[in-house]
Amino acid sequence: MTDVLDLDLSPVIAEQPGPVLFATVSGAHLYGFPSRDSDVDLRGVHLLPAADLVGLREPDETRSRTWVRDGVEMDLVTHDLRKFARLMLRRNGYVLEQLLSPLVVHTTGAHRELAALVPGVLTRHHAHHYRGFAQTQWRLFERTGELKPLLYTFRVLLTGIHLMRSGEVQPHLPTLAVEVGAAPDRLPELIAAKAEREHGDAAVDHARVRAEVERLHRLLDEAQATSALPDAPTAYDALHDLVVRIRLER
Repeated sequence: MTDVLDLDLSPVIAEQPGPVLFATVSGAHLYGFPSRDSDVDLRGVHLLPAADLVGLREPDETRSRTWVRDGVEMDLVTHDLRKFARLMLRRNGYVLEQLLSPLVVHTTGAHRELAALVPGVLTRHHAHHYRGFAQTQWRLFERTGELKPLLYTFRVLLTGIHLMRSGEVQPHLPTLAVEVGAAPDRLPELIAAKAEREHGDAAVDHARVRAEVERLHRLLDEAQATSALPDAPTAYDALHDLVVRIRLER
């Protein structure tokens, strides 16, 4: 299994054009169920020159690259700071998980400032993000019977429930299984099976897991209805000021 903590990923960041404000590991390593052959998903933010944003040409605000380095498949996606800030304001739990990932490859003061603004972008409507993500992964599981989309289904529902209850973004499935207290009994066994193979049949009773997924959906609905999170983000002005300041400083 690829242990991301054993990899020196700093050269990957050094190869990128222009400043990189942060890069973290996302995907299965962040979620707590990497396989022996899992790739390494790197996510982050880069900074375009101001001239690229004020002219007539539309800038390419997202950079994406997939390649093999030292026998490990790497997948790197970064957004320009402005685009990332806009995504933060769109009830997008995915980018918040990347921003707050403890698996940090590269960081700066701007990274820490962005992370500090996360509480001001969280709303009860982030439940829609996790509900929709779960529905997509569940349909994939029903079509393929594979373990990976089933674990993703459990993971995003538990993340959504935890977020609605606590106001904390927690994507790590083994941690969620303990903190939420509503995880399926077989979850540790399924995570262990995923460690052995990236793709493969889940070998579960479909009717039973369907009932478990429906139960988690109900818990997410209940958690959203009673959540103390606001209806709208409060950090718009702070994010705007941060984007302008960092752009002008560079």
